[in-house]
Amino acid sequence: MDSQEKKKFTLESFLRRVFKGVLDTVAKGFIKIGLSANAVTVLGLLGAIGAAVAIALGYPFWGGVVLLVMAPLDAVDGAIARLSGGNKPFGAFLDSFVDRYSELFVYAGILYLFFTEGNVLGVMLCFAAASGAVLVSYARARAEGLGFEAKTGIMTRVERSIVLIVGLLFGILWIALVIIALLAHITALMRMVAVWKQSIQSETELEQKG
Repeated sequence: MDSQEKKKFTLESFLRRVFKGVLDTVAKGFIKIGLSANAVTVLGLLGAIGAAVAIALGYPFWGGVVLLVMAPLDAVDGAIARLSGGNKPFGAFLDSFVDRYSELFVYAGILYLFFTEGNVLGVMLCFAAASGAVLVSYARARAEGLGFEAKTGIMTRVERSIVLIVGLLFGILWIALVIIALLAHITALMRMVAVWKQSIQSETELEQKG
């Protein structure tokens, strides 16, 4: 892995550092009432489904409120895992797996809203944003499966969530979708280039050793 890339600033790591104390306090409270990290992960999924239903029924503002309230759970489950004995492989897998479902449920709600309104452009924008989100996550997962690092880019899940919540709360959903669609696909391409560069470097090092 590229050590320089690992040290790059990310909004997610910054927020986790800033709110570590708050997250740990909430996590300890959940642990006391018997909630595991996996249970909180599933709770976050249920929140996303609730937000998607609200959006689909024509209440995007309230969908945004639900997402705003439930979004921190994505960080709390990690804090619970850390405080209760370390991150387990399945827990990490479940977290990433559920994140994809949570995000796509919300896009499904938006897509249904636009469809019922006869907003073809909105439907296409939603598809572009959702596909970009999937490709960003897939690029990282596939790269790491091959032994490369692919965390670069400016539209990771945290940024996408923030932009989408702002769009829902302030009635500028189409603007949010344009931003996500554009920057998510750029991020996916940036990750592809990053992996390409690492593969060239790896091949060069092997040739030099040979």
